[in-house]
Amino acid sequence: GSIGSELCRQIARVGCKRLVLVDHAETPLFEIERELVDERGFTAAIPILADVKNRKQMRTRVFERYEDIAVVFHAAAYKHVPLMEGNPLEAVRNNALATRAIAELAAQFGVDRFVLISTDKAANPTTVMGQSKALCEWLVEAIGARPEVSTRFVAVRFGNVLGSSGSVLKIFQEQIELGRPITLTHPDATRYFMTVEEAVGLVLQAGAMCKGGEVFVLNMGEPVRIMDMARNLILLSGLEPGRDVEIRITGLKTGEKLSEELVEDPAGEEKSEHPDILVLRSENQPIVGLDQRVLELELASRGTDKASILRKLVDFVPTCSLDPIHGEAAEVSES
Repeated sequence: GSIGSELCRQIARVGCKRLVLVDHAETPLFEIERELVDERGFTAAIPILADVKNRKQMRTRVFERYEDIAVVFHAAAYKHVPLMEGNPLEAVRNNALATRAIAELAAQFGVDRFVLISTDKAANPTTVMGQSKALCEWLVEAIGARPEVSTRFVAVRFGNVLGSSGSVLKIFQEQIELGRPITLTHPDATRYFMTVEEAVGLVLQAGAMCKGGEVFVLNMGEPVRIMDMARNLILLSGLEPGRDVEIRITGLKTGEKLSEELVEDPAGEEKSEHPDILVLRSENQPIVGLDQRVLELELASRGTDKASILRKLVDFVPTCSLDPIHGEAAEVSES
């Protein structure tokens, strides 16, 4: 993905003994390996085509084969909010349960640091995607808190990345090129944006200074009004908004926030040693029966009952309610 590929570029630039690349998608894995080896001259890249949800595969093909792994950057996740609303089983499997599997393997094999790439949508989550990523943060925190675990676990949370696959900027550009209306959900919607290079550079900084158990939040600057972004992009294309290109308002989608937030409570932010990285010291109480509840979530994810998964996700995030946030998805699942 966009974040994972940029992590590879910046790590290769700094240099390391070995860089193991794991991806389930063949073409992106082929492309980043070719770029690292052929274009950048970094020959220590090892591509592994595998599914991070498969614990046995990860154990035998990654952690047992390369026993001296020092750092794991876990960037594998489904991210498209509307898709995850309709596919909560996959959100749980690929986001939460895969994160637990990789985190537990990292702990078992004595990896020094584990860096989870998180998202602003994990703050007070109102969508399946956000709930699944919030659960990722809790899982790595809980695993890192086990007395026998020496691995330092940290989550790094940030907003939208400019130019990533499926990003709003790319969608707007495609709509303009095709002569179609630009579609956005609300005229006052705002989002945080950062370049992929800047975000990944800060992720590496956060991973380097973590002590374990933190949730780091990147300073994303001021939120950007999506309407302004759309209008500016039309003007930069030499066209006139409203005359040459229509801007069409489609309405907020299920669970979508008008404005994203990076933290649950701004009062809980603390400065770190880096001016562009804030730290949230966890004030969460341990989730009673976490292991058992995650086991129940895993068993439910093996079936096909979307409504059951949605109820269990909401159970983890009591600030959310099944209706109306996930009512539409629940109705679909039960039909």
